Amino acid sequence: MKKDLIAPCGMNCNICMAYLREKNKCPSPGCRVIVKDTSVTRAKCKIKNCEELVKNKYTYCYECSKFPCKRIKQLDKRYRTKYDMSEIENLEFIRDNGIDKFIEKEEKRWKCSKCGGVIDVHHKVCSECQST
Repeated sequence: MKKDLIAPCGMNCNICMAYLREKNKCPSPGCRVIVKDTSVTRAKCKIKNCEELVKNKYTYCYECSKFPCKRIKQLDKRYRTKYDMSEIENLEFIRDNGIDKFIEKEEKRWKCSKCGGVIDVHHKVCSECQST
């Protein structure tokens, strides 16, 4: 898993269905880099483009005095409810343990037990062997 694919909001793009799929693959190497075919929603993301984040050159939202803000709480609620993942917990783990330990934890959590591929957070299916 790549560190630069951990978004400021705590989303791990390494496990995103759009990043993992072969057909119609996400062209962006995470939300931090804008490339030619980056979707408008990713380019204009209100969290990534948050004034505090940009002005203070924060890497992650946990660095902000307003963390967790309303937008992060909304995103976190949606991901906890739909996908059993928490951006707030991700950010707190990164803050308390560092990005390297977070990547280690994520590699274990999202590793397919059958083939070693990456489990897609949105569908809970291995991106390699399609097992659940």
